[in-house]
Amino acid sequence: MRALRRALAEEAGFTLLEVLLATLLMTVILAALATVTAQWLPNWNRGIARVQRAERVATGFDRIVADLSVAEQLPMNADSKTPLFEGSELAVTFVRTALGANVRPGLEIVRLIEKADAQGLALVRERAPFAPMPSDGQIRFVDQVVLLRAPFRVTFSYSGPDQVWQPTWRDQPQLPERIRLTVRDSTTGQVLAVSGAVMPHITTPAECARAKNPATCVTARARPEQKQEQQL
Repeated sequence: MRALRRALAEEAGFTLLEVLLATLLMTVILAALATVTAQWLPNWNRGIARVQRAERVATGFDRIVADLSVAEQLPMNADSKTPLFEGSELAVTFVRTALGANVRPGLEIVRLIEKADAQGLALVRERAPFAPMPSDGQIRFVDQVVLLRAPFRVTFSYSGPDQVWQPTWRDQPQLPERIRLTVRDSTTGQVLAVSGAVMPHITTPAECARAKNPATCVTARARPEQKQEQQL
């Protein structure tokens, strides 16, 4: 029994060589894991950043499309014969039904415009309560919300019944039939696949909807303005 106990005592535990070998093996395993992690972690972070950026672009674009599609055919006041709609390549102003949890029911004036801030260029959504005012009245916009930020830039273009795209749309008797949104990466100049066109639900005055021939009504409303332009 004493001999057996002595033999078991000599075999218990690890020898110094075994400890060194285990430590070396653990070091090799940890080094391999660190190398693999260093290779895939930056790619993982870049992939997550691309997904988040694409989601932000899609969310901002959806907000723009939702706003433009419900633009209203309303003038600034009773004396005005043209709807409140001013469009350029980098900004568009229009009237729509008020949107928001804390907004009173009614109408609001929305402006989508490119502005510069401390972080660079950004497409901003602004709003103001709609109320009749003089044609030269100043609209005070509030509640600025950034929809898209550099390097992405949005440009607008407009087309009427003639299907000819124009960079501006002002003092027209009706809203444009289509509004094209072009989203570009300013660093590469590439046009993104998210680009598209919006068709406003309302493009003619309310009184033309009751006319026997809406097309004739719109044409008749446009003639006085065309004559004024020719005289000028």
